Amino acid sequence: MIRRREFITLLGGAAAWPLAARAQQPTMPVIGILGISAPETIGDRLRAFRLGLKEAGYIDGENLTIDYRWTENQFDRLPELAADFVRKHVAVITTVAGASLAAKLATTSIPIVFIATEDPVRLGLVASLARPGGNLTGINIFSAELVAKRLELVRELLPSATGIAVLISPSGPSSEATLRDIEPAAHALSLRVQVFNASTPREIEAAFAILVRERHDALFLGADPFFTSRRVQLANLAARHSVPMISATREVPEVGGLISYGANIVDGWRQVGVYVGRILRGTKPADLPVVQSTKFELVINAQTARILGVEVPAALLARADEVIE
Repeated sequence: MIRRREFITLLGGAAAWPLAARAQQPTMPVIGILGISAPETIGDRLRAFRLGLKEAGYIDGENLTIDYRWTENQFDRLPELAADFVRKHVAVITTVAGASLAAKLATTSIPIVFIATEDPVRLGLVASLARPGGNLTGINIFSAELVAKRLELVRELLPSATGIAVLISPSGPSSEATLRDIEPAAHALSLRVQVFNASTPREIEAAFAILVRERHDALFLGADPFFTSRRVQLANLAARHSVPMISATREVPEVGGLISYGANIVDGWRQVGVYVGRILRGTKPADLPVVQSTKFELVINAQTARILGVEVPAALLARADEVIE
């Protein structure tokens, strides 16, 4: 028979078991996403990221937590937000374009998985594609490297075009590469280009007023997160002023732009989610080669073409991955 004192001791021990069990449960890892555009403008990409995590066995709210930091296109806030993730000791930081360098400067120990818009070796993010070294790896979506290809599409769509307006965001992650490549590509196609800068909605309006007055034949949109976030404004202005517009991302023709050509960014986000999952399971970033995008898509808005009076060549329609009617 158990004495009363022994029974109370046993009872007290039993009551403590759940507390001890809870204390031994591992804390859910926190993934930090350091972005530039507002989250509501890239919902498809974030869903793809979660899908990649799920493929690796992780679900937000169940066995990990995703924490977001967005600069709302204020690039000077990147160091501050990256440092905040470091102070919080997140398990992995995911970065987009220009945010990657800020994260690299903030930490040499926390793994970083990036989406780069051009060669990450040249940007100084990794030592090599096959052997990244350090605490960074990720995917290159080649946005900047496809400048010449997009200009060729302009020539194919508008064979009589002579003047092209180029819109960039001066502090954007792809602006330098666009400026570097646009002139030689335009010269090879006998096209004259004029560069316009815009970092605010008002500056977009001002740029359109000038390019319309100077009768440019088309608008070449730089591959910048700011323009993705302002795509509806851009599409509305292009429609109002009958300006054919080409972009790097499919989101622009989806809302009324004429044509886009670039990597499948949604699939890129999924691959980043997979890499984050592998790192959470113990793989080091240095052992994960940088992924080079292999899925590229040509999207044409046929309805916009008809409104603009642009006759899309049959050969170009046949090459398109999607034609929006």
